[in-house]
Amino acid sequence: MELGDSLQYCKGVGPKKSTALARLGLTTVYDLLTYYPRAYEDQSTLTPIAELQAGEPATIAGVIVSVAEKSSARGMTILTAMLQDGSGFLSVTWFNQAFLKQKLQPGRKVFVTGKPSYAYGGRGALCMAQLTSFEILDRETDASDYCGILPVYASTAMLNQKFFRNLLRQILADGPSIAEVLPSAVRERYQLMDRFAAFQMIHFPADVSRLQAARRRLAFEELYLIQCGLMLLKKKNQEQEQGIRHLLNSQLVQTVYEALPFRLTHDQERTWQEIQTDMEKELPMRRLVQGDVGSGKTVLALLALVKTVENGYQGALMAPTEILARQHYENFTAQLSSTQIRVGFLSGHLTKKQHENILQKIARQEVDIVIGTHALIQESVGFAALGLVVTDEQHRFGIAQRAELEKKGGRAPDVLVMTATPIPRTMTLTVYGDLDVSRIEELPPGRRPIRTFVRTTARRRLIYEFVKKELLAGRQAYVVCPLIEASEEMPLPSAEEIYTELSEGVFHGIPCGLVHGRLKTREKERTMQQFHEGKIKLLVATTVIEVGVDVPNASIMVVENAERFGLAQLHQLRGRIGRGPYASYCILVTSGRTPAARQRLAILEHTASGFLLAEEDLKLRGPGQFFGLMQHGLGDLKIANVLTDTDILLQARRAAMETMESAADLHYVREVLSLQYKQHFLHITDT
Repeated sequence: MELGDSLQYCKGVGPKKSTALARLGLTTVYDLLTYYPRAYEDQSTLTPIAELQAGEPATIAGVIVSVAEKSSARGMTILTAMLQDGSGFLSVTWFNQAFLKQKLQPGRKVFVTGKPSYAYGGRGALCMAQLTSFEILDRETDASDYCGILPVYASTAMLNQKFFRNLLRQILADGPSIAEVLPSAVRERYQLMDRFAAFQMIHFPADVSRLQAARRRLAFEELYLIQCGLMLLKKKNQEQEQGIRHLLNSQLVQTVYEALPFRLTHDQERTWQEIQTDMEKELPMRRLVQGDVGSGKTVLALLALVKTVENGYQGALMAPTEILARQHYENFTAQLSSTQIRVGFLSGHLTKKQHENILQKIARQEVDIVIGTHALIQESVGFAALGLVVTDEQHRFGIAQRAELEKKGGRAPDVLVMTATPIPRTMTLTVYGDLDVSRIEELPPGRRPIRTFVRTTARRRLIYEFVKKELLAGRQAYVVCPLIEASEEMPLPSAEEIYTELSEGVFHGIPCGLVHGRLKTREKERTMQQFHEGKIKLLVATTVIEVGVDVPNASIMVVENAERFGLAQLHQLRGRIGRGPYASYCILVTSGRTPAARQRLAILEHTASGFLLAEEDLKLRGPGQFFGLMQHGLGDLKIANVLTDTDILLQARRAAMETMESAADLHYVREVLSLQYKQHFLHITDT
């Protein structure tokens, strides 16, 4: 059996179950082997019925003596089987599972795990109503076959635990051809388990120690291959691309630097030094600047663009929305007004004449800095001498889009990537491992802190009265909703409903606007522009405003059903206010009924750092949501956890760096990557 073989032809699968497996993303033997258990049940010891203790989890093997069925006063079906194992008797109860009656035949052997309790409020015999696992054994099967540490998989009605366990037992027993993917030197140095044994032990561990060893081996493999892939990508960029060596700063950069209306923070200064050093090397710069909303990333982009212009090249800045691009254009034009630097603007909404005119100027190098949207990567755009590419809010662009802009230069231009999406330190090596990373954690002096409050829906009327008072005092406000329109699946107030409620109710007579992702781009940007100009006082929106415009007059944000958002996302939204001289307030309205939901939101009341919040979000929600950001083609992690596996990640990175120095191991790993990630990342194996 090969890892690429279809699951459909495995014993016990067939077309229907194959379709159900495919819905889970499982089509091949390899897919199933890497469908790791979400938990384990320790059934390594059988307890005789006579030795059961109330409240103590236990596993028993017994024979069905009798089965009874009855209905409760409320119409609930109660199915009870009496078991015996030679030491005593135990009743086992199932609620609303009448279909089991056909399988629970007297004389059948069963295997049950759960927590026994006394029947009739502590006056009767022990019974097992809290079941965690239940198996009906084949007549020829010994109960000891079901002992051990058993895997628990994410399952469905058609694909239950018994199906997954039996199918994996069968596949592993057939001895599939599992090629080793780690170089022998790496396995020996880091004392890693054999790959086939790791797959066996991760699904059916002999004991806890071997389960831990199997998980370490597979997590190491996953992180090691990702690190090797990213290092190969970086190596390819360095070896194949001839970069631009910018000269040391001279008068023009210094003039713009000294004319800034503020002093750079320590983090900004450090990052600017890193950018300058990169630009003065022959290798193309590939640097990511991470920083909270309002931390001052754009001024560093400005200085870098001035540096490339001073060296005789053109610069390009690509923003995800036209309104944000236009705002950058207006700010750059004002800040560079005392210089001879020519700034141009390109978007898809220019007139035909304007569009042709700017294209000609770019091609003739009559424009030094071009700021625009996706229109910058159109085939018709040709630069005379592109020296620096800046992408703002990187997570809004794919790697392919960024690469299209980079190709516009003759020699490989320097690349500066900016993002306000806070990513925990432990994840940066995995998400952006092909880039050098700078972090700006300080906010510029003068930024007023945003006061954040968590309130229940019972306070909505008082909240909106407060908002109205602020609007009448001259301020502006956002109201953010999780849904665009009403949904039967999620009975929450939508943006459209709340817009109608507020504009026709408490804010009647006050200019209100509505923006969401289904509006046409032109309509959405017109509304945002009116809000930016102060013509709209209250903006009801979905998360499309995460990447918005700078509105210093906006001092209030209300987030409806805040429990539906991640902490990092709420922090990103909160960053849209507090950008002016006014006291700013973020009010998180929640209908979350559980203490955990309220506790999660309460973190925002006391934490202003996006990076700290990202760490908390990772602890609370797991790493899955962050890996939507991974754009290098190596896929999400299946077993490694970047929060708890930091030590393994660092070891895997060290091993990957060692591999880069070994010609034999490097060739070996290239072959592995070309096979394992052939649909996504083949280009790294071409070096």
